[in-house]
Parts: sequence; C-alpha cells; structure tokens
Amino acid sequence: MGVPDGLSCVFCDIVAGRAEASVPYEDEAVVVIMDIRPVAPGDALVVPRVHAVGLEDLDEETSTRMWRIGHRLARALRLSRLRCEGVNVFLADGEAACQQVFHVHLHVFPRHCGDGFRLQVDPISRERRLLDQDASALRAALYALCPGPPSTG
Repeated sequence: MGVPDGLSCVFCDIVAGRAEASVPYEDEAVVVIMDIRPVAPGDALVVPRVHAVGLEDLDEETSTRMWRIGHRLARALRLSRLRCEGVNVFLADGEAACQQVFHVHLHVFPRHCGDGFRLQVDPISRERRLLDQDASALRAALYALCPGPPSTG
C-alpha cells in the first residue's frame, strides 16, 4: 500500500506535513482538506492517512471512518455559513472512474440550484433477467468476501 520508490503522492505529502493544505478536521485515521480546485466553496476531501490507491487497498475500518467523517462533513456544510442547498458525496475508484489522484479520497461538496455542476450520464435499460444475473454475480462475490448465510435483501 506504500507509494512506489521514486514516486510522490500529494496526499501523502499533505498527511506528513510536507505539503500545504487547509485542514478543517483531522484524527488518527483521516485528514479533511479543502480541495484546491473546488466544485464550489466548501468542497472538501476526506483522505485516509494511510496510502491506498483505491477502495480495494483500504482496510474496512479506515474506509468506515472515511465515510463516517464524510457524513459528518456533509451535515456540517448544511450548518455552515457556506451556500449549501444540497450535498454531493463522490468517490472515483480507478482510472476508468475518472480518479485523478491515486490515493483514495472522498469528495464532499455543497450544491445549490444553478451552480453549473453536472454529471453527464447515459443510463442503459436492463431486462429483469439480466438484473437478476447481475445480482447473482454480486451475491457470489459478496459471499466470497464474507462467507455466511446468503441474504437477498
């Protein structure tokens, strides 16, 4: 999970105090930093202290902490003086998902009507039998991760 020799990770540099950041919160597991290229004022990133490229590389305890602080941060945005009519929580995991910094992090940012932020999505339609096949594949993979009685809902 470490950064390969000779390579630098900006989030690891921030966590280690080698790079500058505006930090509204930190604890033993995560650091919250203000995004230097924000979607809107108040755009923050929840960054685990341990280097992990994506969710697959992060232990569940740290991941849980990251999401818990993201939830708390979303609530804080609504209470703050920042303009916030809604909140987006976003995590890009992998190059195909448009991850740009390869140290897992959770974006939490305020939204308001007309703010200009857009996700362009072209949803597809799936027949029920295909959705059932997808559910079966996921159920098998979940069981492989955590064997136990199967659950369907």
